[in-house]
Amino acid sequence: MKRWTIKEQGDKETVERLSKELNISKILTNLLVQRGVTTFDEAKFFFRPSITDLHDPFLMKDMDKAINRLEQALEEGQRILVYGDYDVDGTTAVALVYSFIKSFYENVEFYIPDRYKEGYGISFAGIDYAAETNCSLIIALDCGIKSIDKVDYANEKNIDFIICDHHRPGDELPKAVAVLDPKREDCNYPFDELSGCGLGFKLVQAYAQRNNIPFEELEQYLDLVAISTAADIVPIFGENRTLVHFGLQWLNAHRRPGIKAILDLSNVKKALTVSDVVFIIGPRINAAGRVQDGKQAVDLLISANRTDALGEGKTINDSNTERRELDVQITQHAVQIIEDDLLSSKRKSMVLFHPGWHKGVIGIVASRMTDKYYKPTVILTESNGFVTGSARSVKDFDIYNAIESCSDLLEQFGGHMYAAGLTMKPENVEKFQQRFEDVVSSTIEERMLTQEIEIDAIINLSDITPSFFNVLKQFAPFGPGNMSPVFMSENVRDTGYSRIVGNNHLKLNVAQDESTRLQGMDAIAFQAGHHYEVVKRKIPFDICYTIEENVYNEKTTLQLNVKDIRVK
Repeated sequence: MKRWTIKEQGDKETVERLSKELNISKILTNLLVQRGVTTFDEAKFFFRPSITDLHDPFLMKDMDKAINRLEQALEEGQRILVYGDYDVDGTTAVALVYSFIKSFYENVEFYIPDRYKEGYGISFAGIDYAAETNCSLIIALDCGIKSIDKVDYANEKNIDFIICDHHRPGDELPKAVAVLDPKREDCNYPFDELSGCGLGFKLVQAYAQRNNIPFEELEQYLDLVAISTAADIVPIFGENRTLVHFGLQWLNAHRRPGIKAILDLSNVKKALTVSDVVFIIGPRINAAGRVQDGKQAVDLLISANRTDALGEGKTINDSNTERRELDVQITQHAVQIIEDDLLSSKRKSMVLFHPGWHKGVIGIVASRMTDKYYKPTVILTESNGFVTGSARSVKDFDIYNAIESCSDLLEQFGGHMYAAGLTMKPENVEKFQQRFEDVVSSTIEERMLTQEIEIDAIINLSDITPSFFNVLKQFAPFGPGNMSPVFMSENVRDTGYSRIVGNNHLKLNVAQDESTRLQGMDAIAFQAGHHYEVVKRKIPFDICYTIEENVYNEKTTLQLNVKDIRVK
């Protein structure tokens, strides 16, 4: 059973005033006010993002130091190593910064650590490689904020670091030439939710600004920023909204060969949304680092011609197929462990360990288990003599803080409020399981253990008109911080056309009153076939849903994507 929560509605006077100023319905205006948009100028900023909305990159702490060191390397002909993590955020960041520097400077290469031999983030092996290839400067992207010992090791070898990371810093910062991280306590940059690739873009933007390179020359990299921002699930508001808005435009108008290869192999021909990036592009780029080698993802993204891109794309697509098979197998195994554990229902958390699970997919499995059981979850496996894992959380619970409370049992950890990674010695697994459960059970609120559906507004089906939806579409790009609005309609009935389709999905046609009685509204409720027997009796029920366009036989219609059904 899910919790339905009606969000706090906008101030009535503000809604009425803004509705008149914008000449749109109060329902739509209320959505704006809920998102903190209360004036005409703020609405203009929201609906019509401008490149001029981007912040000055030199407002970020250490940006001047970073650019000074980069310019020194370029002037002196030093070899530069662009280093990044093996996930979507890291590989897009590397592709962006490497491509930019490579466009005017030859003495640069990139490095992606091996997930299985080196693990997450900066590695000693990566620094040794830099030393062996005479690199004097490493630009680390999407990692490095906690790599105190690694940066010290590099300093001993006379290799400087510029760190561009968006993860939470520890108590001590690495002794790098520059540490770019808006989450630093001493950083006053106006926006602290950039992706790792977004930070890479700010570095490039700062260099261009200092060296009088027109911003138009940077626009070709915005597609990578949009992909990273969407796939890394960082909030899409403020500066990120502007970056994603223009990044999607570029992605749809000028598809780089690597992205075109992914879409061709996936048989995708339509204009892309954030959702398409998350579910089509992101998993395939991720698959390279999960199953094979993250370098393949960078090679794909920087491919200059269709032939190379198709070759890389085919390899990555095969990796994604293998990733899906591993994901299914390990998730089924994890579910079986939980079902066989008589005490699991009494615990507020899940910490599951199996030494044979594939390290590359445990993050996905953690997400699936969190969705299924709705508890803070850690999935662990064995790698190179250590136990390594991925953690995922439920809404409003800070899993990073919970893991930090167990830090004395860990070799290393890092991440965000809702997702984290960790490494420990095998002998600490049982102690960690118990400690983590103690921490979670003593700090989590009971309401957090029931999945919540936040409803923006209660509306009638008759409110959903083409003009209403045309304005609603302009609320995009959607994502964390600006989710697609969820509506609730009460006392709807089946018109007699509902049926089960596909893998237990409920295809609905619903009406609410005389205005929608003759021609009901189409709807789809995924994995909701269990409601069919009640729905077909034509008794009233409530639904909560998002509104989307459905294209079938080249005909586009509005459709409700039903999140939950509540029978009267």
